[in-house]
Amino acid sequence: MSKTSRRILITGGAGFIGSNFVHHWCRTYPHDRVVVLDALTYAGNLNNLTELKELETFRFVQGNICDRDLITGLLEEEKIDAIAHFAAESHVDRSILEPGAFIQTNVVGTFTLLEAFRQHWMSRGKLECDRFLHVSTDEVYGSLAPDDPAFSEMTPYSPNSPYSASKAGSDHLVRAYHETYGLPTLITNCSNNYGSYHFPEKLIPLMCINILLGKPLPVYGDGQNIRDWLYVGDHCRALDVVIHNGKPGQTYNVGGNNEVKNLDLVLRLCELMDELAPELPVRPSKNLITFVKDRPGHDRRYAIDATKIKTDLSWVPDETLETGLRKTVEWYLTHRDWWQPLLSSEYQSYYQQVYGA
Repeated sequence: MSKTSRRILITGGAGFIGSNFVHHWCRTYPHDRVVVLDALTYAGNLNNLTELKELETFRFVQGNICDRDLITGLLEEEKIDAIAHFAAESHVDRSILEPGAFIQTNVVGTFTLLEAFRQHWMSRGKLECDRFLHVSTDEVYGSLAPDDPAFSEMTPYSPNSPYSASKAGSDHLVRAYHETYGLPTLITNCSNNYGSYHFPEKLIPLMCINILLGKPLPVYGDGQNIRDWLYVGDHCRALDVVIHNGKPGQTYNVGGNNEVKNLDLVLRLCELMDELAPELPVRPSKNLITFVKDRPGHDRRYAIDATKIKTDLSWVPDETLETGLRKTVEWYLTHRDWWQPLLSSEYQSYYQQVYGA
């Protein structure tokens, strides 16, 4: 399908992946109308979008995806023809502490969006060019043994945390709305993202910031858990391709071909920080590594088989783990004014609960 001008609603557009996607879309399609809806809970940060707010094509709305009247009003008023749905509670540790919020946002919120968009789509004459992209996670597939093949789109769902179970539920709803109503939905399941605007509780920014502060670097269990890392800029390009060229009703796995053990990743971050940061409280940074009790239901290994999106839509990642990590570390070193205010008392209390440090 050709890249015709769009009017897109991006939910969760002040969060990590969402805000990177908003920047990508505004930069790549400067004439498109971009409406961002975000509840601005702990991981949503309006500062992620500061440089866009003067654009005539850009609008930010603070609100909750469970608010049906708000959603319906936005779809009609802005004549939305595409939704990119990022809004979600997304941290596994928080889902263990507070599972209810995950069900409400990830399941009920997605249902509310689907219903509102279905009515809107019907009122517009069921246009074939409309799109509903649901951005999901590889965690819905469960955990892999060391020799298991990577997750493909045909891998059965087997979620192990309240977070991944809530995302699995929302995936099933999105798929059902295509099968039942013909709604032009698309699903992507991605591996672990990293890059700019990443909330400090996540592994890579947590390590970078703790190194700068001279604080312990908490590593779960034995540090041998394996993740497949995807640079957020590559992910945004993949989502762009899926919206424009993906086939409605299909699921596309998006991965970075970068399987690495958590401990090895932390050691590489320590090396980069030692190289790039002029003044550190503790050097070498690896002396800060502290092993902490493993979290409940901690999946051992994730890996994505992204053959389908590469073959069908000609997408491949641009960044290696090495180039992506270097870009990310450099960003955190030059954006202290972005992350420093996020280390709030609420964050410190949460950190204490999870890591006991």
